Amino acid sequence: MPIPQAPAAPAPRKGMPSPELDRPTFEARFRSRFADPVFDPLRDEIDRLAAAAWDGYIGGRKSPLTRPAGPGFAEPDYELALDWLNAHAAVRDAQARHEDASAPARILIINASSRSEHTCPGEMSKSWRLVQIAREVVEGHAGMETEVLDLSRLASEYGREIHPCKACFSTAAALCHWPCNCYPNYSLGQVHDWMNYIYPMWVRAHGVLIVTPVNWYHVSSPFKLMMDRLVCADGGNPDPTKTHGKTVALAKTLELAGWPYPRHLAGRRFALVVHGDVEGAENVRRSLSDWLASMKLSSAGPEAEIDRYIGYWQPYATSHDALDRDQAVQDEVRLAAEELARAVQAQRAGGSDASEQGLEAPRQK
Repeated sequence: MPIPQAPAAPAPRKGMPSPELDRPTFEARFRSRFADPVFDPLRDEIDRLAAAAWDGYIGGRKSPLTRPAGPGFAEPDYELALDWLNAHAAVRDAQARHEDASAPARILIINASSRSEHTCPGEMSKSWRLVQIAREVVEGHAGMETEVLDLSRLASEYGREIHPCKACFSTAAALCHWPCNCYPNYSLGQVHDWMNYIYPMWVRAHGVLIVTPVNWYHVSSPFKLMMDRLVCADGGNPDPTKTHGKTVALAKTLELAGWPYPRHLAGRRFALVVHGDVEGAENVRRSLSDWLASMKLSSAGPEAEIDRYIGYWQPYATSHDALDRDQAVQDEVRLAAEELARAVQAQRAGGSDASEQGLEAPRQK
């Protein structure tokens, strides 16, 4: 009986206009980083740097530093970027930490607000305050520790960037590598990508608690950038040698031959705290819950997913005062953190989920 053959990979569709810049435009953009008069004595040096940067740009040297992939890859002699190999090693070490039964349970708590007193808003976010409430609850459990990912640093800290997802997955699942290897791209100046540090945070975690405001009926822009870049955790290819980097035809062939869609974050528990001022909180909470469940994470329980309004239709200027008064929402955040902590402990112990035992919601219907 003949062996069924995988369908032939379709040719990649082309036809979009080229984004390539001419040299004067490229160099003008490069020099715009040095507008401060303090750089005026260094104009000759900047000119030489601009010429070197142009050479890298027009040569398309995305990853100038590489070495053979080494053992454990389909093609050990294939050259991979040092940046990606380091990121791969960090994710592998984080997974080992996750699986170490002797190590403390770890909860990743994410502050998804971009608001900070260290930037234009001039005031901390309510999300940050709620993160601290949740953190205190988790760290009150023996054998548990927290790691806080503060996404407001994307706006407040020098050299913190999350570059946008390029949607490789939509071309072919195997073209999307785990962890993402689209960045850094030195030829385009797309460096400082934070995701290679964020991926291990998610991998190390046994539970994830997300605290997010509602920004125009959605999560914040920093959180959405991270969310999109986590697509590689949900079916991404952990071996770029199989696709010779970003070779589209190879990736399409691999997918059509039967791609396994590995779920790299499966089994972790999650909790959600979504807060708004006037509208959209319930829809954002549902969207995030669906997203996490689709990646095979599981909710810590009904009290671990909340959407609330703080200072509903009240002045923004007094929103922190409204949070001070809203003891119930503070207690609900404590309850969400408690339920997540108990769910993680029960899961690690190999027993039934005891996340709801002995817990009572601060507000009843």
